[in-house]
Amino acid sequence: MLEAEGYEVVGEAADGAEALQASEQLRPDFVLLDVQLPDINGFEVARQLAVSAHPPNVVLTSSRDGADYGTCIEESRARGFVPKAELSGAALTLLLG
Repeated sequence: MLEAEGYEVVGEAADGAEALQASEQLRPDFVLLDVQLPDINGFEVARQLAVSAHPPNVVLTSSRDGADYGTCIEESRARGFVPKAELSGAALTLLLG
């Protein structure tokens, strides 16, 4: 979907540890990060990315509504949150613009 809407996907990760490693190696402009990861939750990954040597913009996503996470989204230092049902290139552009 992202490629069809003009974004270049430079990598994928199956869990938080892979996401941290891939971000360090690939240095993407932004990371689309699921909140529910099998090892480290997306909020913690976003916090770690924010203090990395080359911090990308992070957009969190989940099948749940953002209101379900209280202040976790803001505290993660992510750029924003988009529910998976509303995920689109346009939604990302609004947050990253």
